[in-house]
Amino acid sequence: MSEIILASKSNHRRELLKNAGVRFTAQSADINEREVETPLIEAGLGGRDVAEVLAIAKATHISKGNVDAYVIGCDQTLSFEGELLHKVKDMHEAQKRLLNLSGKKHQLNAAVALIKNGEVLWSHVEVATITFRKLDPGFIGRHLSDAGDKVLSSVGAYQIEGLGVQLFEKVEGDYFSIIGLPVLPLLAELRKLGLVE
Repeated sequence: MSEIILASKSNHRRELLKNAGVRFTAQSADINEREVETPLIEAGLGGRDVAEVLAIAKATHISKGNVDAYVIGCDQTLSFEGELLHKVKDMHEAQKRLLNLSGKKHQLNAAVALIKNGEVLWSHVEVATITFRKLDPGFIGRHLSDAGDKVLSSVGAYQIEGLGVQLFEKVEGDYFSIIGLPVLPLLAELRKLGLVE
């Protein structure tokens, strides 16, 4: 059986693939994401394209040291009012992020790519639109206190699979993609290549 490597340190992505029955190993793709995305943003590319390029870059990085392995790269960006937002650094920034998103829509762009020997075999991007309900500052403070530091690992400063679901009025899009990995299209591609049943 061909080796499959997930180029990610995300526990959520690892769990999604494991639960889907995919046999894989995981390696963290330590690339400088800001360095990769800066020229893309300067060229006017949006969050969808940036996520796809980052997913490809991560998989390509891991592919270099793993001959003949199929490497899965993933990335997720958040587009909000024409800007690309990054992970918050601390709980104060998380509070500001949630206040800014309150009562508004944003897009999560979840990209996945499959690379073998440095060659892009396939890539895909799913876009989900999240509408926040109107939140008051007191609720946000209590929410962040209850949710804890794990919100810092998410670009939106929330986790839909936990208490973050209380923040939303409407979710349009694939649940797995919101968590950070478009599992269904990936599984379809892995089946096509004979890598899973």
